[in-house]
Amino acid sequence: MVNSAEIPFVIVKAIFPGLTQLDFTGPNTVFSRLPNVKTIVASAAGGAIESDGGLIVAGTQRLTDIERCDLLFVPGGVAVTNAMNDAAFKSEIRRLAADARYLTSVCTGSLILAAAGLLRGRKAACHWAWREILPLFGAVIDDARVVRDGNIITGGGVTAGIDFVLVIAAELSGDGTAQAIQLGIEYAPAPPFNAGRPDTAPPDVLARVKSGIEAMLAKRFAAAEAAAKATASG
Repeated sequence: MVNSAEIPFVIVKAIFPGLTQLDFTGPNTVFSRLPNVKTIVASAAGGAIESDGGLIVAGTQRLTDIERCDLLFVPGGVAVTNAMNDAAFKSEIRRLAADARYLTSVCTGSLILAAAGLLRGRKAACHWAWREILPLFGAVIDDARVVRDGNIITGGGVTAGIDFVLVIAAELSGDGTAQAIQLGIEYAPAPPFNAGRPDTAPPDVLARVKSGIEAMLAKRFAAAEAAAKATASG
């Protein structure tokens, strides 16, 4: 737990072009409300980073300029396979992970941690459509919404990011602070449809979504296999 009398707890959020903004902004909302925490948004090149929906995260720091962190967070996104095959980006992820107390991700961000060689033999969550990629890197699939394996905490697809970050908030600052933040952001989800997971969505809806991602799945597996070979040889 973070002690308010100590130096700030440093959280680095490592993002990349083509990230899914809600993977990042949901957790970022809660991270920014934690006491005695310093949050840093960083990318390989620094500067402005455009998300897969066109929103831009401005003024990111360069990962190479960050000395260390206590918690490393990686979101996912449409362009995750580019990040998985970016040797420089993965090198910085590994460097910062080496001394971090916690390694964390949301959605397909776990694929980046895996491609960096950080999830071998460890359980991890991922978006349901892409989680079968995890074993290519020796990671163990867990379909829970939030998964913890030692110091590794991962969230499932996109909206799981808020559940995930409230778990971390409780870990760092206690249940009371986490609940106060939850109330402050009025996080009380009540979706109009029970279609948020493959096992609860109507069969025709599931078939429609699977059809839409079929071509992307093949490309992602090919890119992931290339990343897995690079990880194994590195």
